[in-house]
Amino acid sequence: MSRERGADRGTPASDVPVRFAEHDGDRYTGWLRDRTGGDWAAATEHRFVHELGADELDDAVFRRYLVQDYAFVDALTSLFGHAAGDAPTVEARVELASFLETVGTDEDDYFRRSFDALDVPEADRTNPELRPVTRGFRDLIGHAAGAGYAEALAVLVPAEWVYLEWATAAAEGPRPDRFHLDEWIDLHAVPAFREFVGWLRGQLDAVGPTLSPRRERRVDRLFRRTVELEVAFFDAAYSDGTE
Repeated sequence: MSRERGADRGTPASDVPVRFAEHDGDRYTGWLRDRTGGDWAAATEHRFVHELGADELDDAVFRRYLVQDYAFVDALTSLFGHAAGDAPTVEARVELASFLETVGTDEDDYFRRSFDALDVPEADRTNPELRPVTRGFRDLIGHAAGAGYAEALAVLVPAEWVYLEWATAAAEGPRPDRFHLDEWIDLHAVPAFREFVGWLRGQLDAVGPTLSPRRERRVDRLFRRTVELEVAFFDAAYSDGTE
């Protein structure tokens, strides 16, 4: 799949300063998003999310996506755990732990009900064959885990922010009839999720400007790679993996 909608939008990454101190914006996370160039729009305006919001997404495409996403979420929760361990305050640890609880209850319940509705075999729920992009995400999480609070946030912020952006747009239009599409939008567009993503951004906004040049380069790479993989993750849902 090509990078569909929005691939040619956004400021080219090459035109964005490589140091936040040279950027004309006042938010560290805004600078990081600008550094992704057209990949940000390619993720948040992808064919997949447009078809999902319009109730035009084929169930086979969503089934493939959901199976891989469940495996990805398993790895992502471990990164939240590392972030909580590295967080600078008790309040931050509590906030991250609270989100983990939500993922382990509300979101996990959604996955189970959707797997039932989509007739996903048990093996694909518990031990699916991972697509290359899913393995790529797991490798990225491995590099970020334990590297530091900023590095963990450099993956967590774009991973959650991309979903907030496309889901918020989808929630403003006509809603899908299929519950597994409609609720997937809701999970990422409710006020609580918006507030959490805003909090995550605030954490990275605070710690980012204090980093050494070496760590800032690493955070920049992790953030950009996360957005690249988000695009590839949506792309992969349209392939049955046989080619």
